[in-house]
Amino acid sequence: MQEFIDKVIESAIKEDIGDGDHTSLACIPHTKTGKVKLLVKEQGIIAGISIAEEIVRKINEKIKFEKFINDGENVKPGDIVFTLEGNIISILQAERVILNFMQRMSGIATQTAIYADKIKDLKTKILDTRKTTPGLREIEKLSVKIGGGENHRMGLFDMIMIKDNHVDFAGGIEQAIEKTAKYLKEKNKNIKIEIEVRNFEELEQVLKTGKIDRIMLDNFTVENTKKAVEIINGKYETESSGGITLETIRDYALCGVDFISVGALTHQIKSLDLSLKAI
Repeated sequence: MQEFIDKVIESAIKEDIGDGDHTSLACIPHTKTGKVKLLVKEQGIIAGISIAEEIVRKINEKIKFEKFINDGENVKPGDIVFTLEGNIISILQAERVILNFMQRMSGIATQTAIYADKIKDLKTKILDTRKTTPGLREIEKLSVKIGGGENHRMGLFDMIMIKDNHVDFAGGIEQAIEKTAKYLKEKNKNIKIEIEVRNFEELEQVLKTGKIDRIMLDNFTVENTKKAVEIINGKYETESSGGITLETIRDYALCGVDFISVGALTHQIKSLDLSLKAI
């Protein structure tokens, strides 16, 4: 994960600086030093401080980074997250890259915390999805964890997810599961199998076939979710997905599902307002 994050940061720095920060180079003496603070302008959960520190280190390791708040903490307008002290040109080169990462990461963490708070007294865990910004999945899923959620599979490689299209093209639920089990055995892969069901008929077929680890109840009503959980009776992990909102998430959790996946954690978020200001 760290290797991936390093590459993302290096790419972001290169994208922004190009062949030089000509504005700063033109009007600020090369030896000028100073100090800035990362100022919070909106209430939420802060995330990305470790990323900011790495950005600074890559641009100029001589800049002093002093942290006052940790990732995952509640922040309010006026809070100072950290200060940077050193070469001003280097600090200005880091400014936008830091804000681009931290504002989005904090927005995701804040959104996740709002959802997680709704069911914090229940056993159900909040999961993210693969609905992420291309190239930034590791960063955005890290933000979900900082906000109190859990990560679903990272991609297509670390968990089997048999969805409606797979079932339809495989020729049915039993065929999809049997082919998957055979494939994993042939490839000597030990990864979990989850299958999506759209109704009770499909659920019955899955329970009859077995050989899976988790059942996703896709677009089930609250009433039908409760009934499905009772039918499954703890034999497999259960997950609710599809159209679940902040207003309905607790009702679904009260049905006893193990997980609820929410795409909105990463693809429908508002960045947290932060600013880097001179002291």
